[in-house]
Amino acid sequence: MAGHLLFGEDEPLSFVDTAGCGFDEKAEGTSTSNPEEAAFLFRHLAGVVESLQPHYTPQNFPSIAVIAPYKEQIGLLREQLEHHPGLKIYGDQISVNTIDSFQGQERDIVYISMTRSNSDNKIGFLSDIRRMNVAMTRARKKLVVIGDSATLSRLPITRISLHMRKRMMRIRARGSI
Repeated sequence: MAGHLLFGEDEPLSFVDTAGCGFDEKAEGTSTSNPEEAAFLFRHLAGVVESLQPHYTPQNFPSIAVIAPYKEQIGLLREQLEHHPGLKIYGDQISVNTIDSFQGQERDIVYISMTRSNSDNKIGFLSDIRRMNVAMTRARKKLVVIGDSATLSRLPITRISLHMRKRMMRIRARGSI
């Protein structure tokens, strides 16, 4: 199993809960964005990248995907990535795209920006379990989901949590995500 982790003590799956942080979504025409969640995601990713630096060189650094369900969020994430000083050196290893556009691809590390955060618990097309399946199965070694648990409580959570539990069991059994 250790060969399938980024390094020996790494956790292959994590959910970072932003409920109560004031990271409210913004409606952008027919799309949605969440600027605070995007900024937080890159602060978190910068910390992960820093923890990986003793284990990798820039040439063999793990591939990273940042995916989100909404095009507006993707535009925001791409813009923020361009201006993040700690991640510029790894620009070639980091791709940013929508969940739908990322179908069929994999990366060593995948961050999912769930984007939705509102007091009405509206989740839009996040309720499509197929999209969530595509998003959650793109990581080879590490999956990080960032989202508001209060809003996401509308997701068909029993299916998603069951899927995540199965993936964790597979990680433990086979040593890969």
